[in-house]
Amino acid sequence: MHQNRNILRKRLVGIMTQQEIGSTIRERRKKLGVNQQTLADLAGVAVNTIVAIERGEGNPQLLSMLAVLDTLGLQMSVDIKRLEYETV
Repeated sequence: MHQNRNILRKRLVGIMTQQEIGSTIRERRKKLGVNQQTLADLAGVAVNTIVAIERGEGNPQLLSMLAVLDTLGLQMSVDIKRLEYETV
């Protein structure tokens, strides 16, 4: 199982980390001159959700993340594909 995680990590190179996503959201929010509370109100989420996302913490629901991104004029691409693992 540990080897499968290493294989998966190798395939995820180039994908943004939670911290990078949070930083991108914070930068965009500030560029637009919007505070966290206003963004939360516009996106229909709790301000604590915005704070956690920007810090790269927690595990926000996909719909919440999409609402925040949409409000900021950003988008996220999710590709779902079957990964073939070698069994050891």
